[in-house]
Amino acid sequence: MSSSKRRIDRTSPSTNSKRRKNAQSRLDSFFSGTSTPDKVRTSTSSSKVNIAEDTEIIDVDLLDDEEHEHERTSLLVTPTSDSSSAKSRNTPVSFIQTGRQDGLAIVEQTAQYTPLDIDPLMFTPTSNPIVSQSKDTPYSFLAHALSTINSTRSRIAILNTLTNTFRTILVHHPHSLLPALYLLSNTLSPPYTALELNIGPSVISQAIQQVSGLTRGSLRKLYTSTGDPGDVAFMAKSTTRTLIPHPPLFVNSVYNSLLKIASCKGSGAIKEKQKIIEKLLVSAKGEEIRYLVRTLSQNLRVGAVRTTLLTALARSLVLNPLVPCKDSSLDEPPKDLHSSQPMETVSKKNANAIELSRDELSSKFRSAEHLIRKIFVQHPSYDHIVGALLEGELEELPQRVPLTVGIPLYPALGSPIRSFGEIYERLNDMSFSAELKYDGQRAQIHTSRESDGHIDVRVFSRHLEDMTSKYPDIIGLMQALLAKHTETQSFILDSEIVAIDRATGSLKSFQALSGRARKDVSLEQVEVPVGVFAFDLLYLDGEVLLSRPFRSRRSLLRNRFSSFIPENERLARFQHVESCDSEEGQKQLQIFWEKAVSRHDTEGLMIKLLDHEIRSEESRKKPLSAVYDADKRTFSWMKLKKDYVSGLGDSLDLIPIGAWYGNGRKVNWWSPILLGIWDADQGHPVAICKCMSGFTDTFYKTLSDRYSLEDPSNCSKSRLWECEFGGQYRMLLIPNIMASALAHYRCMTGFKPDVYFKPEMVWEIRGADITISPVSVAARHLTSSNKGLSLRFPRFIQIREDKTLSQASDASFLATLWRNQQGTKEEQDDELIDVDIDSAGEYSEMDDDIQ
Repeated sequence: MSSSKRRIDRTSPSTNSKRRKNAQSRLDSFFSGTSTPDKVRTSTSSSKVNIAEDTEIIDVDLLDDEEHEHERTSLLVTPTSDSSSAKSRNTPVSFIQTGRQDGLAIVEQTAQYTPLDIDPLMFTPTSNPIVSQSKDTPYSFLAHALSTINSTRSRIAILNTLTNTFRTILVHHPHSLLPALYLLSNTLSPPYTALELNIGPSVISQAIQQVSGLTRGSLRKLYTSTGDPGDVAFMAKSTTRTLIPHPPLFVNSVYNSLLKIASCKGSGAIKEKQKIIEKLLVSAKGEEIRYLVRTLSQNLRVGAVRTTLLTALARSLVLNPLVPCKDSSLDEPPKDLHSSQPMETVSKKNANAIELSRDELSSKFRSAEHLIRKIFVQHPSYDHIVGALLEGELEELPQRVPLTVGIPLYPALGSPIRSFGEIYERLNDMSFSAELKYDGQRAQIHTSRESDGHIDVRVFSRHLEDMTSKYPDIIGLMQALLAKHTETQSFILDSEIVAIDRATGSLKSFQALSGRARKDVSLEQVEVPVGVFAFDLLYLDGEVLLSRPFRSRRSLLRNRFSSFIPENERLARFQHVESCDSEEGQKQLQIFWEKAVSRHDTEGLMIKLLDHEIRSEESRKKPLSAVYDADKRTFSWMKLKKDYVSGLGDSLDLIPIGAWYGNGRKVNWWSPILLGIWDADQGHPVAICKCMSGFTDTFYKTLSDRYSLEDPSNCSKSRLWECEFGGQYRMLLIPNIMASALAHYRCMTGFKPDVYFKPEMVWEIRGADITISPVSVAARHLTSSNKGLSLRFPRFIQIREDKTLSQASDASFLATLWRNQQGTKEEQDDELIDVDIDSAGEYSEMDDDIQ
């Protein structure tokens, strides 16, 4: 691969536990040395196979010497053949591992895999003999897929790679599909299960030391040059040779080893975990090492997000079904979602035949993708979905994997709006309900009566985490509620949990609710009482209600379950959200809105369409639906927050990624702070704006202590962490007063902070509105110009401890807010330079590179 091609690292989202987001931080802290040189990335190739590298074998301990500094950069991974030509031929790409030992050159032949990022219609799943001849899918094949994904920006290439990976597994080893899905998604189990690796940084580093024989100081030097534990392990293992070959790794065995690590408990758990890790590292070769360690550190750094995985899975099942089609005759078109003919046959046809096959598959792809995504958001378990696919056809999936009490579904989401008047502009004369938006925690409550009379209750968060042990008072409430309604067998509620005053019943803020213990709480330990404010009924006595209009679901909820205060004062209270319907008139709605604004215990309003919209046949616009759309933002649900309602209609969850030295009173603190949005495709933050409002002096002091240059694991003058700050040159017209003419300058757009922060926190930020910025590159591909979007007058609200980096606001959400703004000012061509005025009244430099 040419040196000009930049390697792109990505981070897969994690939803199981907040401890995962700190795992990489702890590893950074362990590996980091006292110096913080500029980060140097190793190069990879899209066709690079997992167990192949062109590596010069050196003694890494010699890196202590200045004269061996050049050898550090020689540890590169390079394929021996041109991947672009190989793609067109669909032939195996050969890789070799070379090095020097005792002054003699050695060459070791390694695996051969065909490129995976080609058009699925041109790909043959049987073209990889290593996979077909193995008893199980080799882990090297999965690492080959990860390496291919890691080396490209193209979403098409990523989707093709995953599709062809799944197809190969389906053809040869269908039983490897489930562990492959979990390994590619960087998870071990569904998000509602509490299964975690719980591996400390010392366990991983000691395992690498034990396998490679390197000292801790050598590992630190490798880490400062790469910035990634996986790269450290890859380089460290490159110096190791074994006399006896170890058995290869397989996908199932690697996944089972991770499950064993997660199940290790007791006093000897740490040693047992390290023993398992060492065994994996000893058997791993080439790229397997890199991705094993990244998996162990819960930072896979690839863009295999959930939607892409599900799309690829659906397409692979269309092309290569697990169960043979019932109607596979070529004389009669198939009635299912599978391809009418084997893809091995299609790939050998001419161009015209391939295009006809592509047209045939296009609609089947869309149908299969819609089906898989719909099933997953209502039943997010790869275990159950893959198990059902192994037993039946794709079309039977809804019956085999239905919405189930005890398994959370992804919640419906509201689209933000900026003004009360926008409600009528979007909904016209359609009926809607305005509900108070409480300042609490979204909760999905599942309750069922077992055959033995026991009442089971599960409470899940917005991110599907099981919070049952956190709320024993809600468990008692639901049991009392079901005991009161003996005719009810099971239900699923969507609700808001709000802290209340037990004496007066008045509502408290979210900060009060966050003071509760997080798990394993007994009823006697509850110090912050809560109320359950129900607003939707999703399931009742065996009937799924998602497709019913909201008016019908709400009516069932209110008629079946009235407000209820248990006799036991320690139990939670059950109430319905306070609302006002459009039938009551616009004047009453305006009064209701003003009431929401005046209350300190609410955030604003939720606007919900009551009935399905009916449009004429001539209308090209898709009608709004009042169904419960799981995991979607639609204008059937809109949220109108009271803060900045005349400006920005919603807050943003942003990531602090850098700062400048403060001036004046803030000279000893960081101010302003550079914030970024999350780029799910690239797996890193993208800078959006500076923020210097909303902070207290105490917060400034705490922040400066947290991000100190004395601790290089969190703060550095060099860019050690993957973030995008901008860097596109553009022509600027700046008045040249001395020459009385306009001179052309080329200026580097983007942000250049004095220091860089390690991305690890999420802050809630509010602002006046979203603006076009010549400096920011955030969401630039979603605007009508080459300029990015920025937040005007940003103000810090709070730290979002409940959110991980991957749950921060992204470019799509930012662009949606920008488009929805009313009265957006037209872009001014003369606003060429974005200048800040700091607290000292001086202009801050945008960039030093003016040529």
